[in-house]
Amino acid sequence: MSARTRSHLLLLACAAIWGLAFVAQRLGAEAVGASTFIAARNYLGAAALLPLLWFLDRREGRDAAARREAWRAVVVPGLVIGALLFAGSELQQVGIEHTTAGNAAFVTGLYMVMVPLAGRLFGHRTPPVTWLGIALAVPGLFLLTWTGSGIGLGDLLCLIGAGVWTFHILAVGRAASALDPIRLSVAQFVVAAVLATGAAPLFEERPFVGMEHALGAIAFAGLVSTGVGYTLQVVGMRHARASVAAMIMALEAVFGALGGALFLGERLSARGLLGAALMMAGILVAQVPSRAERARERAAELAGQVPPPVPEPPSTALREG
Repeated sequence: MSARTRSHLLLLACAAIWGLAFVAQRLGAEAVGASTFIAARNYLGAAALLPLLWFLDRREGRDAAARREAWRAVVVPGLVIGALLFAGSELQQVGIEHTTAGNAAFVTGLYMVMVPLAGRLFGHRTPPVTWLGIALAVPGLFLLTWTGSGIGLGDLLCLIGAGVWTFHILAVGRAASALDPIRLSVAQFVVAAVLATGAAPLFEERPFVGMEHALGAIAFAGLVSTGVGYTLQVVGMRHARASVAAMIMALEAVFGALGGALFLGERLSARGLLGAALMMAGILVAQVPSRAERARERAAELAGQVPPPVPEPPSTALREG
């Protein structure tokens, strides 16, 4: 098996883990409040990345002074990105209380179409395939979420959350190229966890009560989704082109729907299936690399450069036009 094939399989496993995290979130929503779940998940997520960080520091030969400087560099970006992570997580987790794991996965996945579109605000060009992706995804969203009188509350919150994830990805994309992405990830998880800890008593009647009933869901979302999933992404991206990695990671939405069907008994109507298919097509089309991207990928490949992973969630790297 070639190194590239192994990388693709690792990324596919990562997409499956992150897709199944929507099932964990849905189960967690039945036991604890949104902020409680987010706080516990992100504290565990930060802790889960520390062994990976230790390994990478040893591999790169960083001494204590270099490690301290790397931590200092991520403080301010971590605060900003962590606040966006908290906002996106809160909207998504509250939304998933009122919708299915499958719907939440597909609606959240729209950030992959939104990122290159919103990138225009930062001077990035929007490739033509992005507009084609939008033309497919928007009617798909309508078919999947429209109830006859409007979009459901849960789907609407996840859609707003996808907008927040869009700016989260843009912010990470600007910071990750110059900073240690693992430390940046740890920083954002800690910030999000602290903000959720403060929000829980404000928005929940019984904050941090009932966590024993959600331990499995919290452990999967915090340890497996973050520790295992992010490690798979870091290793998998070493021999995969960014555009191919983006397409593989886009399957996260499909795995979320499959997980909802297998573990939660969720079912999509014929209309919902058509909507999901159109959205998936739009998401995948939007990941097709432009000529300039292919040239950059070839140059990076020849130079032995590895594209920086983007802290989960969401999953794919910022794509410049």
